[in-house]
Amino acid sequence: MQEYRTNRKRIAINDFSFDAARFRDEWVLLCAGDFSKQHYNAMTISWGSYGQVWKMMFFQVFVRPTRYTYEFMERYNSFTLSLFDKTYHDALALLGTRSGRDCNKIQEAGLTPEPSLEVPAPGFKEASLIIECKKIYFQDIDSMHFLEPSIETHYPHHDYHRMYFGSVVAVSSIN
Repeated sequence: MQEYRTNRKRIAINDFSFDAARFRDEWVLLCAGDFSKQHYNAMTISWGSYGQVWKMMFFQVFVRPTRYTYEFMERYNSFTLSLFDKTYHDALALLGTRSGRDCNKIQEAGLTPEPSLEVPAPGFKEASLIIECKKIYFQDIDSMHFLEPSIETHYPHHDYHRMYFGSVVAVSSIN
């Protein structure tokens, strides 16, 4: 990894806990790619989960195949989740509605990508918390398995998400 240049404090994974309600209450930025190659993309997410599986702490994120970030999630073996305080609401709104295919939305949002501690995918200098994950599993959502009919309303174009499980390999916060 490149030199880690920020004023961040590493949090031991065994000491880290996360309330999954933060996906509902705060906006989270998912980023995949490789900082050293300057090849990455980010998108705002509001769905996800956190827990333990296969004796590993993990995050589960969902990306539609139509999103530009999907290409990066498929190509690279890691991703980061960056959490921001409410002063970054407008920046995250832009990142959730614009496509990196069409513009440099990260630059337009005024955010500063930076090297992560352990994975190639970047975090963001302005983030209050950065969670670094190595992909360990993926699965496409299959509508035939919906037991609650209202779930289908999230997919009017039948563009079902792909779920990615990422083992937590590093966590850091602003001091």
